[in-house]
Amino acid sequence: MRPIVECIPNFSEGKRKEVVEAIATAIRDVEGVRLLDYSADQSHNRSVFTFLGGPQEVMEAAFAACTVATDLIDMTSHKGEHPRMGATDVIPFVPVKDIGLEECIQLSRELGERIASQLDIPVFLYEESASRPERKSLPNIRRGQFEGMADKIKEPEWAPDFGKAEIHPTAGVVAVGARAPLIAYNINLDTADIEIANKIARLIRERGGGLKNVRAIGVMLEDRQQAQVSINMVNYQETALYRAFEMVKYEARRYGVNIVGSEIIGLTPMKALIDVAEYYLQLEGFAAGKQILENYLL
Repeated sequence: MRPIVECIPNFSEGKRKEVVEAIATAIRDVEGVRLLDYSADQSHNRSVFTFLGGPQEVMEAAFAACTVATDLIDMTSHKGEHPRMGATDVIPFVPVKDIGLEECIQLSRELGERIASQLDIPVFLYEESASRPERKSLPNIRRGQFEGMADKIKEPEWAPDFGKAEIHPTAGVVAVGARAPLIAYNINLDTADIEIANKIARLIRERGGGLKNVRAIGVMLEDRQQAQVSINMVNYQETALYRAFEMVKYEARRYGVNIVGSEIIGLTPMKALIDVAEYYLQLEGFAAGKQILENYLL
């Protein structure tokens, strides 16, 4: 059987459609790779792509996309609500079929070395690929963002895994790694007070003593004048989407604030949504493997 790998790179551009499309074209042009989804957010000034294929083909597409982003995105003039440290901010590999995390870790190392040597961009390995425990967490690596990275990278404990201890002048640095499936999930509030979103994010995230496998920050959606709790669900099987939703709703009530909507960025495993349906519909004896029509489609 042919092994299949998923790649979900994030780029620091969500406003210029022509740049987002150029990255998409670079991915599509690699034979054996299928671009499943991509989206851009103007407030975050960030775009997320999802594609899959064989290991080498996916690595080639990731490198091609990173090359285009390096040429077209200048971090010295970048502004956006989402934390970021590079034009190509993060490149995760996720095993999908007939391949394991170990192979994805090796893939991330090969790509990281190539980005550093051919594009002259320093690379940090993160998540399962991390060379040190403190580098497993992407927020730890990204702390200081692009503006602080020039000094941070010169500290001995933050020397890059690949490349010189000197950021690329316009493309910054990039994190590359292997991980299990992650769900990017945002919850919008009916308030323009970003501090409320920040307080809720601090309460619900694992690092603040909240929900396990949850990372969260407060974000301001300037075009809507709405505060948002932006969440990464690191392991949806241990902490379901509805738990994050309910906790945000509960904490928001303290401030007289309601949830007005939520969104999933990119693709999500079907089971994550089935879990939500079972919870809110209070389904009894529901057998997802047998009762979902699409499971029978060829």
